[in-house]
Amino acid sequence: MVQGTLDDLGTPLSDVTFVVVDLETTGGSPSECGITEIGAVKVRGGEVLGEFQTFVNPGEPIPAFITVLTGITDAMVRSAPRVEPALVAFLEFAAGSVLVAHNAGFDISFLKAACARADRDWPRFPVVDTVHLARQLVSRDEVPNHRLGSLARLFGATTVPDHRALHDARATVDVLHGLIARVGSLGVHSLEELKGYSSRVPTATRRKRHLADHLPEAAGVYLFKDGQGRVLYVGTSVSIRTRVRSYFTASEQRRRMAEMVRIAESVTPIVCATPLEAEVRELRLIAEHKPRYNRRSRHPERAWWVKLTVEPFPRLSIVRDVAGDDARYIGPFASRGSADDAVAGVHEIVPLRQCLERLSVTRLRSACALADMGRCGAPCDGTQSVDEYAEVVAEAVALLTGDARPAVSTWRHRMDHLAEQQRFEDAGVVRDRMISLVRGASRAQRLDPLARTAELVAARRSETGGWEIMCIRFGRLAGSTQSPRGADPMPYVEALRASAEVVPAPLPPSTAATPEESEKVLRWLDAPGVRLVDIVGTWTCPVGGATGIRQELEPVEASKWNAPGFRSA
Repeated sequence: MVQGTLDDLGTPLSDVTFVVVDLETTGGSPSECGITEIGAVKVRGGEVLGEFQTFVNPGEPIPAFITVLTGITDAMVRSAPRVEPALVAFLEFAAGSVLVAHNAGFDISFLKAACARADRDWPRFPVVDTVHLARQLVSRDEVPNHRLGSLARLFGATTVPDHRALHDARATVDVLHGLIARVGSLGVHSLEELKGYSSRVPTATRRKRHLADHLPEAAGVYLFKDGQGRVLYVGTSVSIRTRVRSYFTASEQRRRMAEMVRIAESVTPIVCATPLEAEVRELRLIAEHKPRYNRRSRHPERAWWVKLTVEPFPRLSIVRDVAGDDARYIGPFASRGSADDAVAGVHEIVPLRQCLERLSVTRLRSACALADMGRCGAPCDGTQSVDEYAEVVAEAVALLTGDARPAVSTWRHRMDHLAEQQRFEDAGVVRDRMISLVRGASRAQRLDPLARTAELVAARRSETGGWEIMCIRFGRLAGSTQSPRGADPMPYVEALRASAEVVPAPLPPSTAATPEESEKVLRWLDAPGVRLVDIVGTWTCPVGGATGIRQELEPVEASKWNAPGFRSA
């Protein structure tokens, strides 16, 4: 598994559409009381985009103390719509926005209860609560309490709150803008950071936002470290500072990350010339430090290969490393189980011997049960000569390194036959073996050209209009750089080649890099717009082999999830 690249989190507050909502109700319990009025104001970038107001007939008498508090009487709501049409109209008004309310838990609970009674799903609006936000930003020295009236006076609201929904929503808009101005002076400029203040993010977590203050707004890798300098977590981003700051806000929901942030005492940035270099550096640092809060890419050395041995009567063997013994290899496989499935998949098609010992041409022994079953030619007892067995080996080599489509057709015919007999588990076993084998063969075919190419220089246009330039040696990213917009890229190419890492030749099909790094390099080379600038060696992309049957394989892989009778492995 490859460590996933995390997208940068941060929506500028000036681009966010807020809908500030307030409700009046017949009481305090959403399960027992009804809504009498909905008021809302839509704002973006400090400008009012629209307002929404409606009375709601709660279907019950309004208590006298509510009438005294709000001024809303039974006569005022008698001809008003019931909650269902009023709710639909409000949801249309608020669609695609961030909901804001003062004591949002109260208003949102009534809206959710109304959705439930109307048999509607509640849209998952982002929510900002001005009460929680004010508690973090406004001290008791400034206001006696954090009620809406007190905050409205503090921030000079143009509308006085009076327990009428639209009036209170207008006052809350002014309070929201006043709070955003305060939090902006603290460096908070995104929706996610604002939610961090308005939600119940632990104070200890929020106080560590200073760890991001010195970080660059550049692409690269960041390392969270504890007080002793041990690496806790490695990540990558196109903006290191923005991404690290998001760990201290409500946008970070992962429990293990919250624990990591509590332990972290520093963040080390590593600025990279290109996004690919950042992804590769991340993989290498995770493999080097094995941080306990990274779940993926910690053990790239735990790969498995399927080897066709070099001996008079070759067999398939599962090994950890590629050796310089002229044997055929496919892989790598992420687990021993998938390698076992691939071997069993070959044995489904080709009658290779399955015994583990080395066979001698002169010292014969008795055959096993597989010979009686027709699944082995019995070279052990002399029934099959070296030349005859070599024909079987040639079939296996063609399956492992050539065009696997005929074998896939055989497997699918066998699966269909087993399914017709309602032997779905057996059909699922055949399917999993086929998928594992084809994936392993495809991976080996993709890696082999990389492993044999001494140097490959490629480039593509960058977002700034210049060129991203990569120097890849034996599958390992030896260096990268970017040329500015309008500049001649060739001097940058020559400088990169001169300064790039010296990489020793590996044993094909294993590249000089880890399989994870090689896959990232291959995906970059496969991307639209990539141009080969220069190459030392011969670059040959696999054509017509295992990589050519991916479209045939897709519906079979999908059968793990949606085909009747098939059970996933």
